[in-house]
Amino acid sequence: MAITVTVPATTANLGPGFDCLGAALSLYNSFTFSLLAPETQDYPQIFVEGSGSSSLSLGSDNLLYQAIVRFYQALGQTPPPLHISIQMGVPLARGLGSSATAIVGGLVGANVLAGEPLSPAQIRDLAIELEGHPDNVVPAQQGGCCLAATGMAGDQDWQISEVPWHPALVPVVAIPQFELSTEKARQVLPSTYSRADAIFNAAHVGLLLRGLDSGHGPWLRAALQDRIHQPYRQSLIPGFAAVHQAAIAAGAYGLVISGAGPTLLALTTPDKGEGVAQAMAQAWESAQATVQVLALDRSGAKVQVT
Repeated sequence: MAITVTVPATTANLGPGFDCLGAALSLYNSFTFSLLAPETQDYPQIFVEGSGSSSLSLGSDNLLYQAIVRFYQALGQTPPPLHISIQMGVPLARGLGSSATAIVGGLVGANVLAGEPLSPAQIRDLAIELEGHPDNVVPAQQGGCCLAATGMAGDQDWQISEVPWHPALVPVVAIPQFELSTEKARQVLPSTYSRADAIFNAAHVGLLLRGLDSGHGPWLRAALQDRIHQPYRQSLIPGFAAVHQAAIAAGAYGLVISGAGPTLLALTTPDKGEGVAQAMAQAWESAQATVQVLALDRSGAKVQVT
């Protein structure tokens, strides 16, 4: 028996929704698991193909396998001997949630192998624990656009709200050749913010939720502005200003840094998607950016058993 888990890429933050808002995109990593003979000593056996495959560890420190180990720890067990095949379609260190796909893929796959002893909510909480924040792993698991918040005093009682996404909103991503680590992107952020900046972002998150639901252009143009992370991270992304200007001129409502970057994401209408993509590609020719018109993935992690 082989179990294949296909997990979508994600874009986090969406401008002002720093560390709490994320959406699943129609770009995927696939992970196939099969059990080895119980007496097998040399495991896990990990094989990787696709974008960035040479950068992934093939040993027990592989993030996917670490998620599997954490799952079995939750059961008070050790993982069985496993053969794992990874098909990479989500580029690494580009702000598209590649680590979230590994965490969700490992947890969901292990849960199926074990007979599904954990609920989706328990899998979600383990994924958030491993990732450190919910904005990528939650939409990777359940699809769509999701807003995550904790209960009283940050007690980790996660409340997840699906955010309605208007069908006339199209995400366009420009993925440059260079990488940007999440750690480096966080290092440039200030440790404190002014009251004015906090109020600005709170208002713009609220407006963004209404804009995504309604598809109302003027709301989206204003709502995608941010004062918490993007002004500080733009300096780490050469060409940001030119790509932003080109996307807006071609008809995008706005352009944001996807996750920690360096991928840039524009929101536009279906009839303008290709034009926005071409404009972004031309403006970022120096970075040899791959530009794609994507869609919102509404399914999340999918399992196939063969």
